[in-house]
Amino acid sequence: METKGAATGDRIDSENMIKISVKFNGRSIPLNLSPESTVKDLKSLLQPLTDVLPRGQKLIAKGKILDDEMKFASLSGVNKIQLIASQGLHQGSGPVKKESHSSVVSNIRNTKTSKQMTVVKSQFQRWKLAGVIALSNSDIKDIPQEVWDCGSSVRFLDLNSNSIENIPEAIGGLSSLQKLFLNTNQIKDESLSWKGLSLLKSLSFLSLSQNLLTTLPSDLAALTTLKELHVAHNKLTCLPDEIGLLVHLEVLEASDNRLTTISSSIGSCSALVEVDFSRNLLIELPETLGNLRNLKALHLRNNGLKSLPSTLLKNCTQLSTLDLHGTEITMDMLRECEGWESFEERRVLKHSKQLAFRVRGDSNSYFDEGADKS
Repeated sequence: METKGAATGDRIDSENMIKISVKFNGRSIPLNLSPESTVKDLKSLLQPLTDVLPRGQKLIAKGKILDDEMKFASLSGVNKIQLIASQGLHQGSGPVKKESHSSVVSNIRNTKTSKQMTVVKSQFQRWKLAGVIALSNSDIKDIPQEVWDCGSSVRFLDLNSNSIENIPEAIGGLSSLQKLFLNTNQIKDESLSWKGLSLLKSLSFLSLSQNLLTTLPSDLAALTTLKELHVAHNKLTCLPDEIGLLVHLEVLEASDNRLTTISSSIGSCSALVEVDFSRNLLIELPETLGNLRNLKALHLRNNGLKSLPSTLLKNCTQLSTLDLHGTEITMDMLRECEGWESFEERRVLKHSKQLAFRVRGDSNSYFDEGADKS
């Protein structure tokens, strides 16, 4: 049986397929389409290949904009199509582009400039006495041995903005650690010791944003005292089911990844107050998000979402910030959701309080929050 909108790989006579090439951002995307495929079908196929949402795609052939309902059987002679993306209507961090050679060179240069740090005795003594180690922007690739030598005296460790690749099992020796900052380094899955991290029984804040992580293991469940988890700007495709065991988690920031699904176990994170899944590849969300009764802010912009969990606005009675810009969800769709009226009252009240504290500002300025108007 022939399937409408089918592309290469479906059971369709290859001789009847129409070959086209879509030009976008300096590259050509080859596709094979059924004659019965519509322009709307093509837009759906292009979404995961370009990260541009269907309603943000303008397809042009022979100087004319193609209508969504047009079938390719009627577009005789059309084999080259230009895709123009509307600003802001994309999933993930932005439309897919050719890999920038300059950025690769820049990363190599950053790695080469890292150095071995020398820790003097007085500095080591200050670390142990204060319990605070601040080594951000220190151009280091390896964590100094003196950090591990501080042992249980360390409560705060900041290693942001370096070229660190390896977090060894020795991290577990910092048994009193409460806050760990590892943003903007070169940390990969295999070089991060979750066995060591799982020994940190007092850890309440963990930030691993802007690294090279593709997965979070089940060992995450051992961090039962965690209140904030920041993993934005990585390459994560999913979150483990064990995230539901983090019952004290209040802030979850996972924006700018490649998340395609969210585990339903997130509904067990009853303490969550703020969640950020912006700029990912989410098409749908689990219904269990409606279990988060303490949720106040939910950031979902630039995903492929077409709907929300049915109980979200009804059950999340503290929710007052909901960012849906750059998704397939419009304001008209939001107004049809059960619980919309109560949510809108909370949203307006929150903004009114913010305006009351405003001392100066443009009298013509306004809040722009929620879904797109159309």
